Amino acid sequence: MGKKKVIQKSKEEVIKENESVEHAVSKQTGSSGRQKFSEGKIFIQSTYNNTIISVTDQKGNVIAWMSAGSLGFSGPKKATPFAASKVAEAIAQKVEKTGPSTVEIYLRGVGSGRDSAVRSFAAKGFNITAIKDVTPIPHNGPKPPKVRRV
Repeated sequence: MGKKKVIQKSKEEVIKENESVEHAVSKQTGSSGRQKFSEGKIFIQSTYNNTIISVTDQKGNVIAWMSAGSLGFSGPKKATPFAASKVAEAIAQKVEKTGPSTVEIYLRGVGSGRDSAVRSFAAKGFNITAIKDVTPIPHNGPKPPKVRRV
């Protein structure tokens, strides 16, 4: 296959490369590593199968998200209120330093984890300004099946 060439860089070149990488990273994330948010939105999607929680800023850019499945719950245990409260606690720890302290909560779905997730956020010290239910409701629904002929 041939000999491999090892390129050795001088200290000056390495320092220049590190500075350019640090500049690009600070440009993406802000000057202090991560941006700090005072206000945000929390979206809780609770279904019969899982509970998914997303934290966004006011514009709707996702800061952090987590689900019961990503915490290690499996099968029917993912849809329990206990799993939803654990997801809320984990997300609160994740956004503790950078995340919003004043939030609006948007609930979606008919699962059993809705209330316990909201209670967990309130217990973790979030200032909740509004709780809105944005579950989609069908108005008229699909066309019913034909009448059965025997």
